[in-house]
Amino acid sequence: MNIPGYLYVEFISLLASLHLLFRKNTPFYLKLFSPYLLLTLIVEITSWQMINNQVNSSDLIFPFSAFEFEFYLFILYHIIQTPGIKKAVLYALVIYPLLAVFNIYYLQAGVFPSFTYSLGCLLIVTICIYYFYELFHLPSSVNLLREPAFWICTGLLFFYICSLPLFGMYSLIYRATTIIMENISVILTVMNVLLYTLFTVAFLCVVRFRKPILKS
Repeated sequence: MNIPGYLYVEFISLLASLHLLFRKNTPFYLKLFSPYLLLTLIVEITSWQMINNQVNSSDLIFPFSAFEFEFYLFILYHIIQTPGIKKAVLYALVIYPLLAVFNIYYLQAGVFPSFTYSLGCLLIVTICIYYFYELFHLPSSVNLLREPAFWICTGLLFFYICSLPLFGMYSLIYRATTIIMENISVILTVMNVLLYTLFTVAFLCVVRFRKPILKS
């Protein structure tokens, strides 16, 4: 069995995040990535094995997709600085899971929950765009190369902008030809690889390497 390539990238990202648990002055939201990535790996490996064994994995994947949005909304809540926007994100944190549960188990029961997935994409994209607006209006300059939030929001923005048309219209494309579905699978793999690569950069950019002392 061929293990999907993006799972290796997720595992590398998990390893890169572990040092944040023991690093002093690490923002709380960054420390949450280690358990989140571990859970993500467990869920995706389990789902991959279920699919290989021709077992329906929707009961696992659909609720977890809602949990992913909830997690990222929580991360963005800690990244955003503007009080009014933080309050709006907090409202989304409370309301979104209620809508997701209703949609997954009642409104779109048994099929991909494209309604709440699209809503989650729009929320993440909107908040990430606001983050960049907020970033470029700071009174002082920021070294973006060493700013974890920048890399996280860049990854989320790219991933959910691209996944919105794919998953938002899932009900229309899931019956597409095998070639189209294979191409979509390749696109999703590239998107996942980029997302977790940028997460890895975010985890490692806070590390400062000392320059070697040259002896005369």
